[in-house]
Amino acid sequence: MKSLLKDWKWPLVAVATSAVMLAAAHAFEQFGGLAPCPLCLRQREVYWALIAMTLTGLVLWRWRPNRRFLVALNMMIGLVFIVGVIVAFYHSGVEWGLLPPPEGCAGEGPIDPLAIQDFSKPMHVPSCTDAPFRILGLSMAGWNGVAAAVLAVLSFVAAGATFRGSEPTPVAD
Repeated sequence: MKSLLKDWKWPLVAVATSAVMLAAAHAFEQFGGLAPCPLCLRQREVYWALIAMTLTGLVLWRWRPNRRFLVALNMMIGLVFIVGVIVAFYHSGVEWGLLPPPEGCAGEGPIDPLAIQDFSKPMHVPSCTDAPFRILGLSMAGWNGVAAAVLAVLSFVAAGATFRGSEPTPVAD
């Protein structure tokens, strides 16, 4: 595990983990029939942004390897995961009724794009206030927040390990 938190390896692990989180969300949607609410989609945006930012960072680092750049990239990855924590815990707060839902989260049922007959009529979206299920008291949004918090901590640990390490070498061709 320690070797995964050093140099260029952690950004790749962060990208792979983000891709797995997105795949799981899409699997719940496609195979589980759980249509995402607007806050669910916002949580996914964090992972898409992380993947784009990290891959761009790795390409730039490959062009000019620099340990300080990797430290900064790992810090930025951690900050993006912190955004994921905030969005996920806000969503959990909305589900528990502790926080007000944002506009557009009224939840009047799932949208079936194949059943839309008239695009001039308003479409209905799933409610941000309803958790489809809970595991150990946490909804999917809550578990997403926990996962993002762990990934944020690991990103900051990776930044520290990279900072203390020797100059990294790029991935071999």
